[in-house]
Formats: sequence, C-alpha cells, structure tokens
Amino acid sequence: MSTSTRDPEVLLRRLEWTVIRRLDGLLHGDYRTLFRGFGMDLADLREYQFADDVRRIDWNVTARMQTPYVREHHEDREVSAWFLIDLSGSVGFGSGGQTKRTVAIDFVTVIARLLMRHGNAVGAMCYGDRVDTLIPARTGRRHLLHIMQHLGSRSEAPSSAGTDLGVLLRSGAEFIKRRSLVFVVSDFISAPGWGPALGRLAQRHEVIALRIHDPMESRLPDIGLVRMQDAETGEQLFVDTHDRAFRERFEKAAARREATLHETLIRAGVDTLELSTEDVLADAIMRFADLRKQRSRLSGGATMPAHLAPSGGSAR
Repeated sequence: MSTSTRDPEVLLRRLEWTVIRRLDGLLHGDYRTLFRGFGMDLADLREYQFADDVRRIDWNVTARMQTPYVREHHEDREVSAWFLIDLSGSVGFGSGGQTKRTVAIDFVTVIARLLMRHGNAVGAMCYGDRVDTLIPARTGRRHLLHIMQHLGSRSEAPSSAGTDLGVLLRSGAEFIKRRSLVFVVSDFISAPGWGPALGRLAQRHEVIALRIHDPMESRLPDIGLVRMQDAETGEQLFVDTHDRAFRERFEKAAARREATLHETLIRAGVDTLELSTEDVLADAIMRFADLRKQRSRLSGGATMPAHLAPSGGSAR
C-alpha cells in the first residue's frame, strides 16, 4: 500500500494493536531497556570506583585531574526526542511488499507513540533533497498524527545529484539545543563525509541510528536482463543478471559498502538498529533492546551471548 494512501489514524491503530501491544508484553513496560541513557541530567562528578561503568568516565576531567572521574546523573522525566528522517529518492526503493520509506514511517510511529505515552515530547526534521521540514517537539496523539500525516503525504523526492546526509545531521545539531534522544532514520546511501557530523551529534545527544535496507541492495537475483534506475539521480541502465560474474562483482561492491558503513557508525559512537524491508518490526526492536541490555551488563564482567554478538544481523 502506498504511504500516500495510508490514513494516519488507521495506521496508528493497526501499529498499536500489532506492534506496540506486543512490545508492551515483551518489555513489561521497561522502556529504559530500549532507551538507555535518555532523560538523564548531569548531577555530579566523583572519582572512579571498582565496578563503575567505564562509559561514564569523563575523559576531559580525568585528563585534568590525572585520575579517573565518572559522571553521576539524575533522571529528568521531561524528555525531548527527535527523529532526523532521510526521505531522499533511494528511501523509496523496495523489492518486496513494502518500501524503505514505509518501514521508516512505521518505525517512527511506533517509537514516537511509546515515548509520548510517557509524556515525552517528540519532534521531526525531514530531508528530501535538502532539509525541508521542521516539526517542533510536542506531546499528544494529535501531534503524532500530524507527524504521520506529513510523512505519509510527502511526494517522492525529485532526482538530484545525490543525498548529502551530513546536511541533515549538521542541521539537527544546530537546531536541537537541549540534550535529547535523537533517532537518525536513513538508508545511509549518501555522499561520503557524514561520519564526523554524526559523531559531533552523539557527543551532545543520545543518538540511535536506524539503518533501513532492502535485500536486493546486497544481492541480485538471477532474473535476466533488467532495467535499473538510480533513485537519487534518475540515471538508467540495463544489466544482465544472468551474468554470474556481474552478480559476484555486485555482491563484493555491496560488501565493501557495508563494511565502510559499519566502521563509520562505530567510529561515531552510536548504537545502530538495522531494519530490513523483510523484517518484522517488533522482532527487530526486541533484538535491539536485548543487545542494549547485554551491553549494559558487560560493564559488570558478563560475556556477550553468541546469538547477540554483532554479525550483520538486524540489530547491532
């Protein structure tokens, strides 16, 4: 179903029944499992003690004092969450029943609803071929429906020279002043150079990258001669997928892009949820929540279970 024809109220009710209700049962209301680190303001600094979480070390203070110091926080119940949403041409692609754009809208709807139920304000910044929309952070079901209506009614992004994700990230860093929970929703098909901007954003905010992808972007089926079009530039060419050597070159190039992307995300210091157009949304979110819970336990000396260790699955 086209996103432009999906009624926001109907879509929200469907997602509340099929995804959010299931997450309620699986998470048992403990959404800090999913949103670790948000809603916390700096309360004090003290010397590091055995068994402290090393992620709380303040390296600037440590360097000045020549001894490790850790940050202590108190909870701030009024949290702002922001979605920086890439809706460029490539996000409109989908080889199966739904496009990456549909997956993005469903994800934003589910997470925003979970946050708003606890009184948190949610805002959005959208990128097509430029940053073209800013929806201030507010609360309430009507506000969520407004965000959904905007996302669902947007026309496809025009052909351009390509996506520059750095523009969206820098705009987010410039506009979002108060420490917030920030979701970067994108397929990360972009001109290079956005990594430092993501890293700077993560220095101030709790950043989660949602990377959406389609299976056909990494492996081509053997379906003969097909016409392919670059969703960003509109350029078209014919390729022979019967050619095994071509398919192998395609897969190797895709693997190199994946490795570069993952390295950039790790270097930026953000957690990443990878979501395929073939994934069940609730399952992917739960795998991500389990992984974040395990990472929190690692600071106490626990070991990562084999089924949760990063290996190119749906959540990292």
